[in-house]
Amino acid sequence: MKYSAVQQKLKPWMLPIAIVCGALFHTTLDRVQWLVPYLIFCMLFITFCRIKPSELKISAMSWYLLAVQLFGSIAVFLLLRPAGLTLAQSAFICVFCPTATAAPVVTGMLGGSIGRVAAYSFVSNLTVAVTAPFLFLWTGSGNAAAGFVTEFWDIVAKVAPTILLPAACAFALYYFARPVHDAVDRYQGISFYLWSVSLLLVVGKAVSFVMREPASAIPEMICIALVSCLLCLLQFYVGRRIGRRTGDAVSGAQGLGQKNTVLAVWMTLVYFNPLASIGPAAYIVWQNTINSGQLYYKMKREQRSLRTR
Repeated sequence: MKYSAVQQKLKPWMLPIAIVCGALFHTTLDRVQWLVPYLIFCMLFITFCRIKPSELKISAMSWYLLAVQLFGSIAVFLLLRPAGLTLAQSAFICVFCPTATAAPVVTGMLGGSIGRVAAYSFVSNLTVAVTAPFLFLWTGSGNAAAGFVTEFWDIVAKVAPTILLPAACAFALYYFARPVHDAVDRYQGISFYLWSVSLLLVVGKAVSFVMREPASAIPEMICIALVSCLLCLLQFYVGRRIGRRTGDAVSGAQGLGQKNTVLAVWMTLVYFNPLASIGPAAYIVWQNTINSGQLYYKMKREQRSLRTR
């Protein structure tokens, strides 16, 4: 069996495998959590090697999606803050989180523009890297005793290299070591395995924390997961509406709705109340369910089209 065939057969099973293994081995996985930012770095680096600088044409769709991502995250935080800080932080990260590294691939499978989503993915990640230090402190993730400046630079030191350095390295290879850049571009499939390992680790960490929570926290955890589901559906819907107005409904939906949940869970566990990580962890299930449904119905439409010819 060819490598691509094996990969396609494994993909649908990676989410349940990660959840089950994360639950079973969460104690062991706690010891290797330090690997997560390095895995995120590698995933983003490989993804950015797919993008050529000449392809980074920021369209009107990108600006609209970016406005929803940035101002929408602030709006949901303010809306839900009276209901509880943890719920508000969870909702904030579900909207603020940048586009998934796999979004261009899924977009292509659904018939959208890979270039458009790849360009927006770059802008989306760049925006998070620049604004996260300010917004994380504003949403109450900092240590007031440490002072604003200390906390600000602590967040910059952890978030910015994880997101900005992969882009800088990818573009440096493009201009100064094109053969290496092209070689990385040809092996985009590696990011699938990096994503799988990262997902295993962050799910394990989230499961480990949840299992230590008292039974009294269950209603709040259910509420966080349900809000995450609502935000997932809303972002796919709003993204599709924006995309339809700018000529590509699929790219708009995937660009805004499909999130880099591994990065979201990691940022939540590091900077917010760990209980808030249930939101982006649940978002993993919601967005993969939506993507699976979209791919299924697209395949059915194509089969019906072939039968009517």
